[in-house]
Amino acid sequence: MQGLNEAWEAIRFGGVMVYPLLALGVIALAIMTDKAYVHMKYVRMPDALLTLVETYGFSWKELESCVESLDSRHYFGRFFRPILANREKPAWWVESRAADEAQQIEKSMSRGLWVLETVVTAAPLLGLLGTITGMMNAFKLIGAKGLVDPSGVTGGVAEALIATALGLFIALVCLFAFNFFSRLQSQALDEMERLGTRLIDHIRMDQEGGKIEAS
Repeated sequence: MQGLNEAWEAIRFGGVMVYPLLALGVIALAIMTDKAYVHMKYVRMPDALLTLVETYGFSWKELESCVESLDSRHYFGRFFRPILANREKPAWWVESRAADEAQQIEKSMSRGLWVLETVVTAAPLLGLLGTITGMMNAFKLIGAKGLVDPSGVTGGVAEALIATALGLFIALVCLFAFNFFSRLQSQALDEMERLGTRLIDHIRMDQEGGKIEAS
């Protein structure tokens, strides 16, 4: 507890720019926590469903049962439902509905990433602003008669360094988080496209088989 108090006092010594930097850090942490929760709960593909889609000649009823067992907010469930609902229609129509749903899913998955991207740019700039204000406070102590308060100059330099270090630290954490979640999103969308192609091929196969039987 004493170490935390000392760390807080050191951060507070960074000047007024510390507070907006901490606010950005809290917002970014909330976004990262939300993205991690969403990916763990609503993006991970169940192994049973993946195996079923990869199976040649799977049963549509079995697939519908697996999809219905997913949470209504699960992204793969959202993607599969329009395909299942329109599978009796022409394949080009199903592809169009699947593409529309994938676009909506991408927008939903991207929610909040722009905040992390903004913090990556804003945090170092706020830290730089803290550096400038800290150095200005230090230079105020140097008058025509020389150095007025050496300890004050040291404090101003410390204020500048703390603000800069805090801004860079927050920006680096947000940069890694942004790249990580962007990569997860890209992988999930690629997987949806791949599995969607599997389902469309299965629909075409069923429709062609029906035409052959009819002829």
